[in-house]
Amino acid sequence: MSEFLRPDLALVSEQIAAGARVLDLGCGQGDLLRSLMDAKGCTGTGVEINPDAVLAAIRRGVPLLERDIPEALDDLGDRSYDTVVLSRTLQTMLEPARVLSGMARVGRQLIVSVPNFAFYRNRLRLIRGRMPMSKELPYPWYATPNIRFTTLADLEDLFAELGLTIERRFTYTLTGRRLRMHGRAANLLAGAAVYVLCPRDHRP
Repeated sequence: MSEFLRPDLALVSEQIAAGARVLDLGCGQGDLLRSLMDAKGCTGTGVEINPDAVLAAIRRGVPLLERDIPEALDDLGDRSYDTVVLSRTLQTMLEPARVLSGMARVGRQLIVSVPNFAFYRNRLRLIRGRMPMSKELPYPWYATPNIRFTTLADLEDLFAELGLTIERRFTYTLTGRRLRMHGRAANLLAGAAVYVLCPRDHRP
């Protein structure tokens, strides 16, 4: 059930229709897909490369591809899923634009969640001469899997460049509290965001 998901995944779950075909990229141990299968009757596939996470997901009965995300997307057919999810993973991708374009080809709806590098506490750490660390960016610079830090403003520019329409944007604090704001003020105050996107040439 969604109440056992971490806050951002529970929010993602709320955006997915019952019975949807879901592709979860970087699915970890399959928490989201298992919840969707049990609570909403969804079908789906996870994509994960970490061996320990792969084994845990399989043991939970989550269908899974043990592949790198860009390669997995390349091998999937157009519109083969209703919803494609990329949660807290885009910033670890070597080619984020390629991944987003692949998601737009494979899915009718995209859900992307990211930490916000422009969060004011991150800015303060940079002013002090230190790399940001927070709940959303918990790793020291020398051990982080995050290689493509982005602000919400820069990410939304990339969405526009790739022809992705933002249908909904949810911003929240480091404690998971939802922020009720519009425009780019969230670029300063939000620790992270969840986007619901639709390819412009495939809007219903």
